[in-house]
Amino acid sequence: MNAWAQRLQAQWYGGGGAFADSLRPLAWAYGLLLKLRLAAYSRGWLRTESLPVPVIVVGNWIVGGAGKTPTILALLTQLQDLKLGVGVISRGYGRSDDAPRLVSRDCTAGQVGDEPLLIHLRSGVPVAVGRDRVAAARLLLQAHPELHILLSDDGLQHLRLPRDLSVLVFDERGLGNGRLLPAGPLRQAACSRLQAHELVLYNAARPSTQLPGFMARRSLAGAVSLADWWRGEPARIETLHALRGRKLLATAGMAHPQRFFDMLAAEGLTFEAMPLADHFDFGNLPWQRGGNSGFEDVLLTEKDAVKLQPQRCKDARVWVVTLDFSPEQAFQQAVENRLEHLLRPANLTPKNG
Repeated sequence: MNAWAQRLQAQWYGGGGAFADSLRPLAWAYGLLLKLRLAAYSRGWLRTESLPVPVIVVGNWIVGGAGKTPTILALLTQLQDLKLGVGVISRGYGRSDDAPRLVSRDCTAGQVGDEPLLIHLRSGVPVAVGRDRVAAARLLLQAHPELHILLSDDGLQHLRLPRDLSVLVFDERGLGNGRLLPAGPLRQAACSRLQAHELVLYNAARPSTQLPGFMARRSLAGAVSLADWWRGEPARIETLHALRGRKLLATAGMAHPQRFFDMLAAEGLTFEAMPLADHFDFGNLPWQRGGNSGFEDVLLTEKDAVKLQPQRCKDARVWVVTLDFSPEQAFQQAVENRLEHLLRPANLTPKNG
């Protein structure tokens, strides 16, 4: 991230400043465009499409990662436990093209995006990507007509996409300075009240907005070697703790890598931190340049692991550190209550066991 972007983000979340203030006219113009777009949908000039199954959209109001992917994975576990057929649609950020495509284990992150590939590998559910999420949904349902429900990875601002439930994810940054882009971090205007189809989940130690919501607990689940991760082996906390005292390099290609580094430090690990750009492609191994040689072990996230084959890392022991993300029971119950309403017409009321 260049110095100007760092300065701007510091003002977004640090109480404001002259640089962010100077961008307020652009934010007003952006806000006007959003209002015109909403008016076009409300008056029928543009329309929300329909799909034959309910859609749950998981997204956030601010730019940057707030915890959408862990929330998607947690919801998938819950829905699978309820014996529901579920699939995922996503734009697939960083893809080489925008056309709808099904995700398979043989795909690369460059073809389908790192987060959709991770979701498919971790959950095993069908996933489709495409800039047009409605087209991606139709492709997925054509290939998997047995699905009962779809999750959309992001898409709150994709108004062509229908949504029966929206999960708004916030982290500790909350709404920042409360302004629209580029004077602030908001992708859409914040509301003081939730709509009937909206739930809030806080990926933070405490609520970070005035909106009522539920909490999620996050911690590190453990570590597993990169080769074993690709074989589907689980991470173990004992493996992570065994790395204490070694010469470590920790790297993370995500929107807010410091969160990952802080969690590693909380587990008693000492390391050199190497933050990378969000969605870093690992075309070159970053620890092989810039004087970072000599590290015995490299730690990275699952989002990075999907872009890195083990045979490329013969010069270092690479460990994948996984996240344990658990929404509180009240959130899961609220989702299940909503599902009972959505699926009752199709006689698909979720049941445990």
